[in-house]
Amino acid sequence: MFEPRTSGNDFILIDNRRGALKEFKGRKLNRFAAAVCTHRMSVGGDGLILIERPTNPRQAHFRWRLFNADGTEAELSGNGGRCAARFAYLKKIAPAKMVFETLAGPIRAEIKGAHVKIQMPTPQSLQLDIKVPVRDATYVGHFLNTGVPHTVLFVDDPAAVDVVPLGRAIRYHEIKNPRLIQMRTYERGVEDETLACGTGAVATALISAALGQVRSPVTLIQRSGMTLKVHYRWDGAQFHDVFLEGDARVVYAGEMRDETLFT
Repeated sequence: MFEPRTSGNDFILIDNRRGALKEFKGRKLNRFAAAVCTHRMSVGGDGLILIERPTNPRQAHFRWRLFNADGTEAELSGNGGRCAARFAYLKKIAPAKMVFETLAGPIRAEIKGAHVKIQMPTPQSLQLDIKVPVRDATYVGHFLNTGVPHTVLFVDDPAAVDVVPLGRAIRYHEIKNPRLIQMRTYERGVEDETLACGTGAVATALISAALGQVRSPVTLIQRSGMTLKVHYRWDGAQFHDVFLEGDARVVYAGEMRDETLFT
């Protein structure tokens, strides 16, 4: 078991290339993921990532499966992807320049020490100026799928917003300058505010670019205080060559005992 942390997100990574976790002591993987991701009761984390054999070894070095903290399986996580890439490199599963399979498509990654850069899927379904009714108010949000769907809402002061109840409908940030954004994230699957979100950072940066408010590369300050950087090309209608960059640091490695699993 291995747990790296990146910009405030933390993930549990397990080498499952031999298929040992098809089930774990009679538990389905979604129940296992929810159990081990529970803070203060088990290892704790924002998600569980399994490294598995690729469908086609000529096209990818490995395949991953990502489970959110509530046990649901997700398409992609930008920060989780960077953690998985560094894990695979440290475990000699993949070289410093690699490709791995996700439900959102193949992801390219490059490792430079503790620094990891991944190429994101081509963003899809950009929608600007969407009216989002929340409780007794209506907000103007912007939608973009950066591997997983995100809604971005601009606010004056992120620190003053009650993220958890509001976050069930929207994501948001404050623009500081044309290359710097402060953001906070309510994350699907975790069902709470997380300290960072890679795909959310990409969605925030690209929607800001589509609105003419930022220029590439964009640095995004996460709730953790750490930063992520998003690179892109924007032709006025479509985004191209989207990359997410930042540190992926090793927190600890260890063994998990059966006693940490509970019903």
